[in-house]
Amino acid sequence: MASEDWIPLIQHGGSDSGQPRVGSAKSVSALTQDGGPVAGLPKIQGPDGWLVIAVGLVRAYLAKGSYHSLYYSIEKPLKFFQTGALLEILHCAIGIVPSSVVLTSFQVMSRVFLIWAVTHSVKEVQTEDSILLFVTAWTVTEIIRYSFYTFSLLNHLPYLIKWARYTLFIVLYPMGVSGELLTIYAALPFVRQAGLYSISLPNKYNFSFDYYAFLILIMISYIPLFPQLYFHMIHQRRKVLSRTEEHKKFE
Repeated sequence: MASEDWIPLIQHGGSDSGQPRVGSAKSVSALTQDGGPVAGLPKIQGPDGWLVIAVGLVRAYLAKGSYHSLYYSIEKPLKFFQTGALLEILHCAIGIVPSSVVLTSFQVMSRVFLIWAVTHSVKEVQTEDSILLFVTAWTVTEIIRYSFYTFSLLNHLPYLIKWARYTLFIVLYPMGVSGELLTIYAALPFVRQAGLYSISLPNKYNFSFDYYAFLILIMISYIPLFPQLYFHMIHQRRKVLSRTEEHKKFE
C-alpha cells in the first residue's frame, strides 16, 4: 500500500523540549555516518532517488505535453529505488531504525509486489493512468518523509515539513491506494488470459495456484487494512500536531 512508515523514526520529546529526538545515540551514529543525515542508510533509500523520479516525471510531462504513459520515463529508477527499500526491513530488524518490522515489511513488500509482480509482469497495464496515481503518491510521500528525517536529525525541523508529514497523507494515501487497486484490476483480464504465474493440475507436485484469484484476494485485503492504517495515521496526526501547538503556547 502507498503509506508512510507511521511508526516514526523520530520520537518526540516532552512538551518541555518541543524538539524531536532520535530513538537512541546508536541510531544517530548509524544514520549520520559517512557525511549525511540519513547516509547510514544506503544511498538508494535516501530522498535523492525519489527526487530523480520526481524530476523524471516532470521532464517527461513537459516533453510530451501529456500525462499519459509517463511510466516508461521513470521505470528503471522506480524499480531500482523501490526495490532497494527492501533494506529498510533489515534496518528495522537489526535496530538501526526503531520501527515495526512487521509494518515496514508489509508496506515495502506491497510496493515491490506491485512494481514487479503486476506492473512489470503485465506489460499491458504500463500505459494505464492509474500507475501515475500511485507513483506520484509514493514519490511525494517519500520526499516528505526523508526531508522530515533529515531536518529532525539536524535538530532543525521546520513546522511546514512536520505539518506536511502528518497532513498530506490525507490525500496521498487514498490516491496511492486507488492507483494500486486500479492497476491490479486492469491487470486481471491479461493475467487470466495468459495464465500468468498460475500452476494447474495435474503436476508432479500435486499443487495448484491461481494467480488471478490471488490478485483478487490482494484487492479484497485492502478493505480491512486501509481503514485501520488510515485512521491510525489520523490518530498520529492529532497527537503530534497537538503536541506542537501546546509547545507553542508555552513559548
